[in-house]
Amino acid sequence: MHGLLASCLSRSRTILLMLVLILITGTISYLTIPKEAQPDITVPYVYVSMHHEGISPEDSERLLIRPMEQELRGLDGLKEMNATAYEGGGNLILEFEAGMDIDPVLNDVREKVDIAKADLPEETDEPIVSEINLALQPVIVVSLSGNIPERQLLRLARDLRDDLEGISEVLEVEIGGGR
Repeated sequence: MHGLLASCLSRSRTILLMLVLILITGTISYLTIPKEAQPDITVPYVYVSMHHEGISPEDSERLLIRPMEQELRGLDGLKEMNATAYEGGGNLILEFEAGMDIDPVLNDVREKVDIAKADLPEETDEPIVSEINLALQPVIVVSLSGNIPERQLLRLARDLRDDLEGISEVLEVEIGGGR
C-alpha cells in the first residue's frame, strides 16, 4: 500500500491528467444519456370493492373479504394484498409486480372475482373491479379558502392557474369546486 501511494505521488501529473479525463468523460456521459424528469413506471394496482347494505365490519370481513382473498391469493405476479372491512362493505387493494401489463391482470382478477361471487351472500351488490393508475393522480393539490365572496375566490383560483400554467414544467392545472 505504501508503495502504491509513493508511486502515485511521484507521478502527480499523470494522476491529475487521469482525474481530468475521468471528469470530462463523466460530464459528457451525463449530458448525452437520455433522461426523463417523470419516468412512467407502471406498478399495476387493482381495486376490488364490495357493498352489502347494513353489514357490520366483522361480518364483512368474514362473509365478503375472506372468500375474496381465498380466491385472489393464487393470482400470478401478486405482490401484496390489503383488505379493509367497514360497515356496509369491504375492499381489497391488489399490488402486482412492476412492469406487468395491466389488461391481462384485470381480466384475471375479474375471472377470480366472478368465481368468488358464488361464496358471497345473495344481498351483496356486484363487486366492482377497477384499475388504480398512480400516474393519473395529481402531483400537488392546492386548496384555497377564506372569508371572501365565492366569485373573488374563484377569480383568485383562475389567476393562480394561469400563473402556474405559465411555468414550462407544469403540464396542466385543474380547478375543482367551482359552480
